[in-house]
Amino acid sequence: MSHKPSLMIPVLGTMVAALALLGCQKTNETQTAGEKIGQTMEQAKEATKKAADTTAGKISDATITAEVNTALAKDPDLSALKIDVDTANGRVALRGKAPSPAARDRATQLAQNVKGVVSVDNQLVVSKS
Repeated sequence: MSHKPSLMIPVLGTMVAALALLGCQKTNETQTAGEKIGQTMEQAKEATKKAADTTAGKISDATITAEVNTALAKDPDLSALKIDVDTANGRVALRGKAPSPAARDRATQLAQNVKGVVSVDNQLVVSKS
């Protein structure tokens, strides 16, 4: 008894492929799987770009702290003082002593002028030492 290759398997394979293609055809109300994937990829790309732009626009807290310390060091009334500068999420806190109310206010201005600073919490105490 000789075995002839059955035509049934290729015919079934062709029918399954045809049905799969019919299922992926676009109608007015649905999208193909490829279009959905493409749309999702585009949305993911946009979200990633927004996140990257946001991150690039922010300056690190360490950089802000260093720049505030540099600005304070350049001021003749504030440079010799020990002023602690702490930064979290762009919010700067100043702690220590200021020789006068004017110097205390100037410390706030100097910190506010640093790029990336969101707010300044000036806790400097005015005292002559």
